Amino acid sequence: MSKVTDKFQITLPRALAERYGIRPGDEVRFEAANEAIRLVPANRSVSAAGLDVAARLRLFDAATARQQARQAEGGTRRAASRGWSRAELYDRGRSDAD
Repeated sequence: MSKVTDKFQITLPRALAERYGIRPGDEVRFEAANEAIRLVPANRSVSAAGLDVAARLRLFDAATARQQARQAEGGTRRAASRGWSRAELYDRGRSDAD
């Protein structure tokens, strides 16, 4: 874990720097990623996953097609019998004295 200094600087852990090929003097950029911040080497045209935008869009389109096929099949799948009903949950552990 790194701490932010009073000059808003951070130290990148060596293991991460080595894993992603970041060397001293390399430029990095910070990108907003919903509730997180992504650090990306500035000279890279691929994401941390190793895929360019076109490849990521192809994967997204394929996942969308799979989801649409599942929805076209019809309703949701029913769970196998659990041996109890939802109504029984509200009565479990209660005695008549409660």
